Amino acid sequence: MYRKSTTQAKIAENIGTSPSYVNKIVRSKEQIMNKTFLAMMEDLGFDVELHYVEREKQCSEK
Repeated sequence: MYRKSTTQAKIAENIGTSPSYVNKIVRSKEQIMNKTFLAMMEDLGFDVELHYVEREKQCSEK
């Protein structure tokens, strides 16, 4: 369940990292997926699913 009333500091405490690192991840414009991000999402009540799909071959590939 998504907890709207949580703070980055509380999430950091729950997952054992610093509030500044949580803030860095939240504010990052890069699409990151790492252990801390996964822990943050789990702390917020989300299940994380990662799916790999084989790429379609491009016309130039034989």
